[in-house]
Amino acid sequence: MSAPDIASSALTGRLAERLRDRIIAGELLPGQRLSENALAAELSVSRNTLREAFRLLTKDGLLRHEPHRGVFVTTPDHAAVIDIYRVRRLVECRALAGAEPRHPAIARMRAAVERAEAGHEAGDWQAVGSANMAFHAAIVDLADSARLAVFYAQVAAELRLAFGLLDTPEALHAPFIDGNRAILEALEAGRPRDAADLLDAYLGRAERIILGALSRRTAPSPAV
Repeated sequence: MSAPDIASSALTGRLAERLRDRIIAGELLPGQRLSENALAAELSVSRNTLREAFRLLTKDGLLRHEPHRGVFVTTPDHAAVIDIYRVRRLVECRALAGAEPRHPAIARMRAAVERAEAGHEAGDWQAVGSANMAFHAAIVDLADSARLAVFYAQVAAELRLAFGLLDTPEALHAPFIDGNRAILEALEAGRPRDAADLLDAYLGRAERIILGALSRRTAPSPAV
């Protein structure tokens, strides 16, 4: 591969990462149509480069292309939500159960809890959601695996799309602000297995909330 090709590939990868970060931040929502012209201008990239980034994210399942209609942010289905939460239990609960005392990621967990609580007080649910994502990313970092962290970034983007299925973010995030603090406090008290058990129950509840929202969204309208 020539130097220009390598540079172009690197740019495409960085652009795909920026778009993935927007999904994780809740700035791009399930079902949203992406304007190629507007995004290319906003991000100061060519349309060809943007199309390549779209292709990467479509391969990852975060975007979908509809012929003659354009590119859309993916809307997770029931199977995707169930699989996301299966992966979260395998990754996050194990990372917590095996966490080392005073691991640097614990400080990031605490900072995320404090940001979520501040967002709650301000009524800023997007900030609460972003803090929640940071909290769980820090849990994954307890495993000290760069490969696992990269893998989880993909899961996090799909997870944020699942959050977007809710009509009111408060319905999902409010009950778990205290849950995050309880997990953190158990970990800081030297009880990592208790923290993992708390997280397992927490994830089960969150999964039920999202699946319920998805079922309501996809239910047929009653006959009149």
